[in-house]
Amino acid sequence: MSERVYARYWIETAFAPERGAEIMAGEQSTGTFIKVPGETDALREQHAARVEQIRELEPADHPSLPGAAPAKTQPPSYRRAEVMLSWPITNMGPSLPNLLSTVAGNLFELNPFSGLKLLDVTLSPAFLRRYQGPQFGVAGTRRFVGVPDGPLIGTIIKPSVGLTPEATAATVEALVEGGIDFIKDDELQADGPQCPFSKRLKQVMKVINRHADKTGRKPMYAFNVTGEIDDMLRRHDEVVATGGTCIMVSMNSVGLPALVALRRHAQVAIHGHRNGWGIYDRSPAIGMSYIAYQKFWRMAGVDHMHVNGLDNKFCESNASVIASAKECRKPMFAPPLPGCEIMPVFSSGQTAKQAPGTWRALGTTDLIFACGGGIMGHPHGIAAGVRGLRQAWEAAVAGIPLVEFAGSHPELDAALQKFA
Repeated sequence: MSERVYARYWIETAFAPERGAEIMAGEQSTGTFIKVPGETDALREQHAARVEQIRELEPADHPSLPGAAPAKTQPPSYRRAEVMLSWPITNMGPSLPNLLSTVAGNLFELNPFSGLKLLDVTLSPAFLRRYQGPQFGVAGTRRFVGVPDGPLIGTIIKPSVGLTPEATAATVEALVEGGIDFIKDDELQADGPQCPFSKRLKQVMKVINRHADKTGRKPMYAFNVTGEIDDMLRRHDEVVATGGTCIMVSMNSVGLPALVALRRHAQVAIHGHRNGWGIYDRSPAIGMSYIAYQKFWRMAGVDHMHVNGLDNKFCESNASVIASAKECRKPMFAPPLPGCEIMPVFSSGQTAKQAPGTWRALGTTDLIFACGGGIMGHPHGIAAGVRGLRQAWEAAVAGIPLVEFAGSHPELDAALQKFA
């Protein structure tokens, strides 16, 4: 039997769910609205998508999205279900762009559906024979940074734009002297005239290399290389030449093929920023869940991916954040195949307060805990901000309430008062 890929969806339709699933399978494989010459029984047997499973859910009395076929029942009823489809790998080959076209192509605008969302996708091992997946992941990132255990305490350079290369380097110097593990460019800062990439890189790495020579420890800086493919490859090489250990890419901006090209070229960790992901997931009635979304990028080769953070400034629930983080650490393939696990990155309004909840929900410190204001806004300065975060995680892992631990740790105490 040929290898297959599987996709799970949530659907809402005025039709019977069985009919809706058949329409989806036909649209995304051999079928059209009418039987055509060449569409033989043998061809359908070999290439048609299969409906593997249908689980009906509670119906709705109004459509979630406009433009769909109206319900013919009185009172109106729109039936909801979870549907699993599968395709033979021979339909699209082990190609991430064509897999995306198959499982998330024309489905979303089909008239029979008043709601349709891709929830999960299961790849065939054939993809591992073509793509490399993450090169460094958790273990490699820890080797680069020299932190064998505990969370990597990180931050984002702010203001997002407007700083000169020299001003950026001055901020980095304060951060590395304060004991930071990880720093990243903001996604809005790439190669603008105010802070050109090459100049920023040289100024920042001068600081980081000097710190490494002095202490024997080199914090990781994720330089934003986002741009045209040739520019990204050139910027990557500049990072390597100056002793850098990480590059950052805005994944939605460059696309899967560009990320794959960069991964094949890369000698350093790739930090995947998901900015724009809300387009896919903010509506419960259309788009793609993070569970499905992140698998494409892991297969393409990112080593870290953002998952938002607990009690964040965005609209995402804590349950969704934790599910996303757990999924990044969940193997995509069973042993002995590589699992393509990556390091989740927590960010967005994070402070010492979120450490216990994050630890309780995940049970691991294999993560990057990135705090902007949670470090920069500490009343006693950047170094105290970093120490306060480490103390919060130490207390969380030990199961000691933050308030109790703060009694003998002034940096944590000041952070809790500041960010109460």
